[in-house]
Amino acid sequence: MDKQIVEQKIESLRKCLLRVEQRCPESLENLLGDVDAQDVLVLNLSRAVQLCVDISLHILSGRDQPVPETMGQAFSELAAENIIDNELSEKMRKAVGFRNIVIHSYEDINWAIVYAIAKEKRIDFKQFAKQVLSVITAN
Repeated sequence: MDKQIVEQKIESLRKCLLRVEQRCPESLENLLGDVDAQDVLVLNLSRAVQLCVDISLHILSGRDQPVPETMGQAFSELAAENIIDNELSEKMRKAVGFRNIVIHSYEDINWAIVYAIAKEKRIDFKQFAKQVLSVITAN
């Protein structure tokens, strides 16, 4: 595993989360009326999920683990390797579900869910980065 690649991806993740924080309106009603904010949130949240998947796959490949069959399974495998905890693994698996809806069914996006993720679940991505960094810097 190349620690520099993981660190670069974590920095990209940090930038995505910062954009979400900067552009998230104060209320769901404001988000519903702001198409630009909707685009910024969806784009950066879906990028954040993809970056976490990419980080997971990179770490697993560096440990000679087989490629997971699904993106969500990558987080289960990280938990099995004691890189992230089980609770965070489940949260990240749910984030993949969100990403899939955004990518494949954009017209069906529930903006209340997007708003909740932007306001309340952003911490899950930060926790992911923290747990990954604690393992890769220890090795």
